[in-house]
Amino acid sequence: MQSPEARTAVSPTQIHLTLAAFADEVVGTVARLFAYVGALLLFAILGLAALGQLPALRDDEPASRPGWSIAGRSHPAFAVTRLDSSEKTVSYAILRHPEGGRKDVMRWTGEADKPLAQLEIYREGGEFDVTRPAAADLAVQMSLATDAPFEQAGLIDTKFGPVALFRPTGTAKVACLGFLKRSEEPALQISGFSCQGDTLPARRAAIACTLNRLTLLTSGNEPKLAELFARAELKRRGCEPQGSSQGSPDWLLDAANAQLRGAL
Repeated sequence: MQSPEARTAVSPTQIHLTLAAFADEVVGTVARLFAYVGALLLFAILGLAALGQLPALRDDEPASRPGWSIAGRSHPAFAVTRLDSSEKTVSYAILRHPEGGRKDVMRWTGEADKPLAQLEIYREGGEFDVTRPAAADLAVQMSLATDAPFEQAGLIDTKFGPVALFRPTGTAKVACLGFLKRSEEPALQISGFSCQGDTLPARRAAIACTLNRLTLLTSGNEPKLAELFARAELKRRGCEPQGSSQGSPDWLLDAANAQLRGAL
């Protein structure tokens, strides 16, 4: 029969097992604490990223914004009646910007797809940059470097009022004239270029004729745009033959106003 001392004695093996179980419990608890803290850090990082508080994400944000894109399902809002009887290829493209801007671009080409003229009607949205030089947009349209030098080439009178003319200078000089007309109400910019005509008066007359024949097909939900074109139609005048020696008595159409030129 075992003595009480023998019954209450604990063997070394049992002590080792107890210590091992305790160590396993401690290791498991520490591991769970690390996992819990790691999860909290992960949620904190995701929360900061969602709020745009991380500098790295803010730096990448502008680059991820989409820019101008072709609006294939949009319908043309403008038209220009045929300028003459010669055959020219006319293309019409519509570009839209996520911040509300829209560009209707008409381009005329001749033989071998040689560009003859381009007309762009830009309805400005939140993306419009008032600090961007007008010459930069003309240079892009004329396939020149954005820093190409331009000089003023006088004014022409159109149904939209006086329109400023520009031409490239220096190494970028080409036999084309650029034009630009801005409206504050509605926020609208009409620009483009023309290479039609062998002389400066002929090219000026070609641009004036193009603008006088520009018509509005639909204004959508823009009553101010419809009002602008309605007022312009009251001032429409006929087109003079290109190269005609008979100029308009209006001083704005006189080739002598080339003296208004200056650096742009």
